[in-house]
Amino acid sequence: MIKKEVTILNKQGLHARPATALVNTAAKYKSEIFICRNEKKVNGKSILGLLVLAAEHGAKLIIEADGPDEKEAVEALENLVGDHFGMGVNS
Repeated sequence: MIKKEVTILNKQGLHARPATALVNTAAKYKSEIFICRNEKKVNGKSILGLLVLAAEHGAKLIIEADGPDEKEAVEALENLVGDHFGMGVNS
């Protein structure tokens, strides 16, 4: 299992569009993927689960992956978050 802390950088937080991008990226991997915030741990392949986290700008999340491609999955998700979910710096 691999864990990595990331910070939500986009101004509007983890709303529907970035959550969809995260789910779509996570779905490409065979590993189980979980996203944690405070005491909540949700399936990283579930948009509803991600929205329940209510992660605003600056929120710290832990990405966890366990499986055959866990390293690649965590790296891809970390890059997605760092790239403002592909929505540009002003989002």
